[in-house]
Amino acid sequence: MKIVLDHIMPVPLASIKHSSESIWGNYIELNHGEKILLNASSGKGKSTFTLTAIGLRNDYSGTVTYNDKDVKTFTPEDWAVIRQEKVSVVFQDLQLFPKLTVGENLILKNSLNPIYSEQEIRNMLKRLEIEDKWNQQCSLLSMGQQQRVAIIRAMCQPFELLILDEPFSHLDQENTQRCFSMINERCSEQGAGFVLTTLGDDHKFKYDKELKL
Repeated sequence: MKIVLDHIMPVPLASIKHSSESIWGNYIELNHGEKILLNASSGKGKSTFTLTAIGLRNDYSGTVTYNDKDVKTFTPEDWAVIRQEKVSVVFQDLQLFPKLTVGENLILKNSLNPIYSEQEIRNMLKRLEIEDKWNQQCSLLSMGQQQRVAIIRAMCQPFELLILDEPFSHLDQENTQRCFSMINERCSEQGAGFVLTTLGDDHKFKYDKELKL
């Protein structure tokens, strides 16, 4: 899958001066299997990029295409397939169901397009050292624990591209590396790529390319 941002300029960001290297106002390709770092300071549109790329915002000039098809022509059914099979996301605000338990959040996501058994999901929690939180309501977890749950949830579907919007902001270096190892392995298994938005930290990982906002 190839995603192209062809001179995209979100309406809320149009009055801000952007550098010549910014993805805003330029032609940018996200090619199948690429591992990309999207680097920007606060307020430059990292979350806007995420929401625009998956069709949750359309307040922009320019064109976003998936495999040469303008996303503004997609039906809700088209987007449902894309979000279940092609693109997975770790949102900056996580979007977990706060009153559901960790297990319920993960089983619910996995049930949409089952790829893991319950035990395999539990093993992922164990790998990130939160296996004891299975029956805990998500609203009662720390932010770092919630981020780990959201990362595992994003793994619980097939995808060709994984978009991660500042997914490690509440994690220490050790937990960040555990999560990164899982993400990298999962992407490699599927031949998938990812876009990681960050405030500047490359997390000591080698990327195929770096983009800026």
